[in-house]
Amino acid sequence: MMRFSPGDIKKSLSHHGLISRGFLNFDAGDAAPVAVSGEPAKSLMLVGQAGAPNWPTFQAWLSTRHPKPDNPLDCWSKDVIGGVAASLQARAVYPSDKPWLPFQQWAVRAEGLKPSPLGILIHPEYGLWHAYRGALLFDQPFDHAETPEPNHPCENCLEKPCLATCPVGAFQNGGFDGAACVRHVIGECGVACRNDGCLARNACPVGVTYRYPAGVQAFHMAAFLANNRQK
Repeated sequence: MMRFSPGDIKKSLSHHGLISRGFLNFDAGDAAPVAVSGEPAKSLMLVGQAGAPNWPTFQAWLSTRHPKPDNPLDCWSKDVIGGVAASLQARAVYPSDKPWLPFQQWAVRAEGLKPSPLGILIHPEYGLWHAYRGALLFDQPFDHAETPEPNHPCENCLEKPCLATCPVGAFQNGGFDGAACVRHVIGECGVACRNDGCLARNACPVGVTYRYPAGVQAFHMAAFLANNRQK
């Protein structure tokens, strides 16, 4: 029996603009990460966002950091989710840490999602405007943790505007031409992508009410460019 219900955990996260992104119980054959006890975790709750309600909290946190940290959103996520984990006697893990943990596999299992043609997992309500910031690992299973039925909105999208909108055709044949994307975004013709976010992602008709504001998209684009220029 868990000491905290999923409802208790969701309430703790909501103060930071974060939400539960699904939960699951590990099976006996799963390679589960260790929980607080040092034994393989029995359950997991994904933590993330839908839209950008976390942005004001993140910006307020960032304004108090001098000097500004590298990868500030990852640092904020660890600060917030780590604090929630400590209060719930859970262990927090993050998609930004090595060795990489299978967050996308967990998301497919916990929320029944599938990748969009852009490679981003698409949610039937949130579209492409969501993210996973971490996960909470527990030593006890949840009472109810069933895998939802897959719901893939791309299957009913005939026009696929996401694939037709990229100015350099970076999303073709099931792959992503990152070098072509970077060259375009940093060039004279990439102003719209730099300031307002990926044109292909913005073309998706699903979950438009959750679309990140332009300033949030510009932040993520700048981080994308910084990471890919280093490669």
